[in-house]
This record gives sequence, structure tokens and C-alpha cells, in this order.
Amino acid sequence: MTVTPPTRPRRLRPGSRVAVVAPSGPIPEERLAAGLDLLRGWELEPVVAPHVLDTHRELGYLAGADENRARDLQEAWCDPTVSAVICARGGYGVQRMVDLIDWSAIRAAGPKVFVGYSDVTALHEAFAVRAGLATLHGPMVAAAAFLKDPRTQESLRSTLFEPESVRTLGLDTARAMIPGRAHGVTLGGCVSLLAADLATPHARPSARGGLLLLEDVGEEPYRLDRILTQLLRSGWLDGVAGIGLGSWEECGPYEEVRAVLADRLGGLGVPVVEEMGFGHSETALTFPLGVPGVLDAEAGTLTMDVPALR
Repeated sequence: MTVTPPTRPRRLRPGSRVAVVAPSGPIPEERLAAGLDLLRGWELEPVVAPHVLDTHRELGYLAGADENRARDLQEAWCDPTVSAVICARGGYGVQRMVDLIDWSAIRAAGPKVFVGYSDVTALHEAFAVRAGLATLHGPMVAAAAFLKDPRTQESLRSTLFEPESVRTLGLDTARAMIPGRAHGVTLGGCVSLLAADLATPHARPSARGGLLLLEDVGEEPYRLDRILTQLLRSGWLDGVAGIGLGSWEECGPYEEVRAVLADRLGGLGVPVVEEMGFGHSETALTFPLGVPGVLDAEAGTLTMDVPALR
């Protein structure tokens, strides 16, 4: 299957209403408040969903009941006064709520900006496959990188308001693991979530034709090996056009992680760029998903054919 570009949402403008939802783990109230202040400083109007500060009664790693987390996201998306939905944090829990969402209602509401990463990977996939929408792999409202790192903040702000100014992506650290150039439509996120999504309802059948962006956190090298091997054995990586790699925080010494990545991805015969600067890192650039572009391993860049937002 060739990956085709989903529909891009419209950029934001001063005064845009932005809903904040918590589809995964619980949110520290003080970090949420700090993130909301940053959004207000951009002249956005944040609207906090009703259950964002909930905690599940028995499972403390969840931001409230599955049904409430799903309802918050759906109601925010279907609110015609809301222009964007930004996740408060990742953690774990999206896979428990993603099938509780009425995706026909999401499609009917049309495209909006959606931002998140980590566990939110499962929602990026759902928006692409079930609703045909492009999304943003970017920092979340209560994430440390968004609260502390100016470059992370500016990458998201520019993407939201001036997307034509950030069409070429990649930190100075980015370099070729496997040389070459490739064109395709971006997809991806947290590699463990992509593997966990296999064979679930409406999951993407493969990454064929796409520029696959991968990163993760807290997965030791042998576990990354297992995850990538599963994607290889399932055929999900067959025909991928190119691969961009982000951060691998708390996954062990990078030379060990790099050895696994080179071993498992090197046989695909496609360009691979490492350390591009997205994901669980001190600087987390915003990368569009569902937008066509060119991955240039020698230059260490991903250049989008069109801006992430219309």
C-alpha cells in the first residue's frame, strides 16, 4: 500500500481556541498551569477539558476513566469553536480509549490541529487511518521540554502560526546512519506503540511508501530489538521509503541503541537519519505526520513539500 497524504488542517491565529485533553496519564496541576500560561502568551485561548485533572480510582497511571478520556477528546474535536486539540501529556492509556471514540463524528467535524507524542502515537495513527487527517508530532502542554526549552516552544509556535517558516526540519546533531534520499508521506512516532498497534481494528497495514519517524523512551536495547524485529517479521516495514530517528532517552548508552537500530534497519536498503531532534528529549521539534516530504540523509534534514498546516 502506498501512503497517501491525509487532509491538512488550517493554521492557528491569535484568539484561536485550543482544547487541552488528557488521553493517557494523570497531569500535575502546576505543570498544566504553566503550559496553559505559555499558550496564552501566544494569544491562544486554552480550554481545559472537564476530566484533564482526573486520576483513575484504582489505576493511578490513568487520567481518569477510559470513557471520560474518550469523551473529552471527542467533545473537544466536535466543538465548532475549537481550532486545535493539544494533549497535556503522554504516559499510557490511549489504547484503552481509542476505540471508544466515534470516528464517524470525528470525520464529520473535519480537520483540526492535533498535537502530541509518546503514547499519543496510537491517536496519530487513528486520526490518519480512521479520519484521513494529518497531525503534529509535537510537545504537549505539561511536558518538560515544552515548559523549559525555548527551541521546543518556538518550533511548535512557528508550526501552528507560520508553518511555511519550518518546512526544513532536523537538529544540527542529525546525520546519516544509512545514506540516500527518499520521498514519501510522514508517519510514525513511538516505536513501541506502533508495534502494539499491529492487528488492532483499523490499524495501518504497513508503512509502505512512507517516511517513517521513530523514537522511544525507557526501552532497553534488547527490547528495541524485539520491537523492531516484530515490525520486520510482520511485514509492516516492507516498502518503507526512508526512516528518520529521534530520541532514545533512558534506553541505555546511545552506542548500544545505535547498534540495534543499524542492525535491524540497515537491511531495508533505505536512507536512515539519526538524532533528528524529536520525541522524548530536551529539545523536541514539532514534526508533521501525514505530509509529503524529502528525507535527505547526507544533509540530515526532512524537508516538507508543503507546510504542515494550510
